[in-house]
Amino acid sequence: QVQLVESGGGLVQAGGSLRLSCAASGSIFSINAMGWYRQAPGKQRDFVAHIARGGDANYGDSVKGRFAISRDNAKNMVYLEMNSLTPDDTAVYYCNADVLITKWTMKNYWGQGTQVTVSS
Repeated sequence: QVQLVESGGGLVQAGGSLRLSCAASGSIFSINAMGWYRQAPGKQRDFVAHIARGGDANYGDSVKGRFAISRDNAKNMVYLEMNSLTPDDTAVYYCNADVLITKWTMKNYWGQGTQVTVSS
């Protein structure tokens, strides 16, 4: 079994910054892609950012230039640096990972989410 645990959410004023972390643990052979998604109340879960094992990253249009995703493969962690936050960034942020639980078996996992609230 694999667990993803997010941390770093909280309340911040508009224009501020937060750094989210996600730690993967359990029966992990290796981790391929890792990413962040978010879900605001009453809305669907949206893509935020994605990073390949080698470091190639891509971002949702609404966060380009403001958010930065990074990872530490040795620690099985992924981070999301969020800058110039606006109230529209308020959501529950979820970590996602494609995990090789054996050399030949990959499964996708989600974290439980961390709340980010941006006040105006």
